[in-house]
Amino acid sequence: MNRRKVLELIELGESLSVEFKQRFSTHEKIAKSIISFANTCGGYLLIGIDDDKSIYGIQSEKSDSELVRETAEKYCEPPVVCNIYSYEIDNSEVMVVEIPESEFKPHRIQDYKSKIDPNTAQVYVRVNDKSVLASKEMIKLMQTRQSNKSLVNYSVGKNEKIVFDFLEKNEKISVKELSKIANISDRRASRTLIKLVRANLLLIHVKENGENYFTAVI
Repeated sequence: MNRRKVLELIELGESLSVEFKQRFSTHEKIAKSIISFANTCGGYLLIGIDDDKSIYGIQSEKSDSELVRETAEKYCEPPVVCNIYSYEIDNSEVMVVEIPESEFKPHRIQDYKSKIDPNTAQVYVRVNDKSVLASKEMIKLMQTRQSNKSLVNYSVGKNEKIVFDFLEKNEKISVKELSKIANISDRRASRTLIKLVRANLLLIHVKENGENYFTAVI
């Protein structure tokens, strides 16, 4: 990271891997951003920059960096490792928090539970230039990928065939749609679609509202 790179990030604006914050607001809001980058493909959080690229700067490099480190260590579960830099831009100090993609997904807002609960955990991912709550399907996929659990003797059954038949006529399918056309519970529909993703037969996508849809692997 260097000053030239920071200027490039500001010029390009917010994206999948870049987010601006005018100031350090609350631990929870900063944790949300840090977690979403760690759970997706990594990125940069620039503090002291407004959404319109206006440069406001930070008040204190020492205190703000301590707040960010405290957030990453105590408000993220598991803690997130990040790098913090500070650069002078237009006579103002701008803080850059570099968050690598994590090897310990899924991260969540600290809830002091010994085990993650997909129904209540606040797990965030990046979608375009936003941090959104991950669905239960996305959380479960992150868990299985993290544990390297592979499907053993997985066979295509009735529900899987319904999925493929539906996708021959439609671009995408959701848990609700599979539940309806296959006349099965949402939970079973979700489990079916997750298994197909794990078997590399489907791709999972996230909308900006956090909802998932699935498409066939081309």
